[in-house]
Amino acid sequence: MEQLIVSIGPHLKDAISTKRIMWAVTASLVPAGAASVFIFGLNSLLVIIASVFAAVATEAVILALRRKDVRAVYDGSAVLTGLLLAYNIPPGSPVWMPLAGSFFAIAIGKQVFGGLGYNVLNPALAARAFLMASWPVQMTTTWLATRGGALSGTALRGVDVLTQATPLAVWKKASQIVADPAATTHQIVQARQAMAELSSPDATMNLFLGNVGGCIGETSALLLLIGAAYLMFKRWIGWRIPVSYILTVAFLAWAFGGVDGLFTGNAVFHVLAGGLILGAFYMATDMVTSPVSPAGMVVFGAGCGLLTTIIRLAGGYPEGVCYSILIMNVATPLIDRTTRPKRLGEVRKRA
Repeated sequence: MEQLIVSIGPHLKDAISTKRIMWAVTASLVPAGAASVFIFGLNSLLVIIASVFAAVATEAVILALRRKDVRAVYDGSAVLTGLLLAYNIPPGSPVWMPLAGSFFAIAIGKQVFGGLGYNVLNPALAARAFLMASWPVQMTTTWLATRGGALSGTALRGVDVLTQATPLAVWKKASQIVADPAATTHQIVQARQAMAELSSPDATMNLFLGNVGGCIGETSALLLLIGAAYLMFKRWIGWRIPVSYILTVAFLAWAFGGVDGLFTGNAVFHVLAGGLILGAFYMATDMVTSPVSPAGMVVFGAGCGLLTTIIRLAGGYPEGVCYSILIMNVATPLIDRTTRPKRLGEVRKRA
């Protein structure tokens, strides 16, 4: 006689494993990294190798110290963390920076919480915030000239802006000059010229293809979108978080990001520039640190978009993707609790 066993869910299982998803996401990011090596040179490759090596080595050592199966490093999560961290570092960074960052990402951002599936924050972004707080000069000045020399910020000659600064840094500096009552007419003309160049069709195409200054893996929107399309086709990431994130940034940048009043901002520029595409599709969608309900995902994405735009437009730092996702990571338990779908037959008590 066959025995019936009563157990808690889940009861439906799939052949897709965490290991398979991790390696698939890693593979989808390889084209963007290869393009960065081509655009910025071999130092980008050294940063990527150092970051991935340090992440895997740290994971193996800590697993051994915790008397866990060291073969867990083969699940690809440490490789993906190291790769994402490298993609969030300037291409001219010294090699010791990704080594320190990856150690922090795995040891503090992941293993201290218990390992994969227990971390509160995205480990790669937590490490990037650590590097920004510890070595802000290296994280904001070690940009490299692109192979084509596009968007170097030369339109702001005579203004305190770094050559080969990122497009967002040039845009923010120009916006501040235009809004500054003490700015001279010459400075304002230069600033508006720089903003016009950044809004030109050629500049937009460079942003889309990746021929711009920026962190290693964030510049080529085209290659990132191709990888993201594959992951969405396989249903390994959903559309709600990235779409709500990007649409929120686009609307708010259009409504409040212009220097000539409301609804004069350049939404396309703010979507393509910086790490928005990388963050929206590859880090905000992290299964561990993002909400599980459909409504919660939309709230999470919109919250990331709101915070990113506030930091870009009103903060002292030109980019806000990293901190916005980290803040929303902390809010994820609350979002899950307030957006939990009602179970069949459930009657909720009124507060």
